[in-house]
Amino acid sequence: MSVRVGDKVIEVLDPACRNGQHVSMPPRPPPRILPTGAGSDTGEFTTRHWAWLLANATIFGSAFLWISMSLRGFPAPVVAVGRVALGCGVLAVLPASRRRIARADWPLLVLVGIVGQGGPALLFAMAEQRISSALTGMLVSASPIATVVIAAILTRTAPTTRRIIGLAVGSIGVLLLVSPALGNSSARPGGVLLVLLAVTGYGLAGNLYVPLQQRYGAIPVAMWALAVATVLLIPVAAPSFGDIEWRVDSVVALVILGVLGTGLGRAMIITLFGRVGAARGSIVAYIVPIMALVLGVVALGESVEVIQVAGVGVALLGGWLVSRQE
Repeated sequence: MSVRVGDKVIEVLDPACRNGQHVSMPPRPPPRILPTGAGSDTGEFTTRHWAWLLANATIFGSAFLWISMSLRGFPAPVVAVGRVALGCGVLAVLPASRRRIARADWPLLVLVGIVGQGGPALLFAMAEQRISSALTGMLVSASPIATVVIAAILTRTAPTTRRIIGLAVGSIGVLLLVSPALGNSSARPGGVLLVLLAVTGYGLAGNLYVPLQQRYGAIPVAMWALAVATVLLIPVAAPSFGDIEWRVDSVVALVILGVLGTGLGRAMIITLFGRVGAARGSIVAYIVPIMALVLGVVALGESVEVIQVAGVGVALLGGWLVSRQE
């Protein structure tokens, strides 16, 4: 091409031309993923969204029951590594899992494997040695709070007034859920702290799931994150392999926990997050305690105090406020 500068005409080489012929340039590599919680569906929840939400809540609500049953025969580290390994295995047989992850996105995927898969798997198993499965499920209702706060930090965007109110209401609900455990010597506060630490990891991972899911789909993201978690947890669990007690109920519970509650469940929740966003997708945690409460009481004979039931209602209200379209 030529460019006129004053009275002179200067020939400038066009990078898209070679010897006067136009040639196609190679596509630019995609930009590196930045953490964001924005989903692809920003409108009001449809029936499909609510159905997906309830399906996820049912799976994760029952997971705490399977953890409790698995602990009857397996030490906590073995339960953790068993569930992530089984989850990785069931996803690996699906054709969609073979999609290649760009090298630039691997650090983000490894981080998800640590804070969203391996870390919570170990922390939840350790927590249920100290507190009931029903209380563990209830404490997960703090996930939306952690997710929204971390989203604000990552995106440097303050949440809206409605979300702030929703967080405040949800926080009150969580305090109501936790209060009996803090005053009950049989439910050690250390277990509560372990769950809240896992919930913080969920909050960070929830925001990172969104861009990864939108680029690669949920199945490969979940599979590789679980693979990372498996590799990291094997040396942690290895000293406990000699303490395994092979019980049929524990083995069955661990298989269900790994295949459904971890493998397929993780792929489903990552899909939900990618579609509706991290903040709105995280309200699945407000429904999880209801499932954990029912299963803990019916299947394990656990007791729940009235104040905890009230806490669930308050937390649900906070979740509804957070879920609304902005």
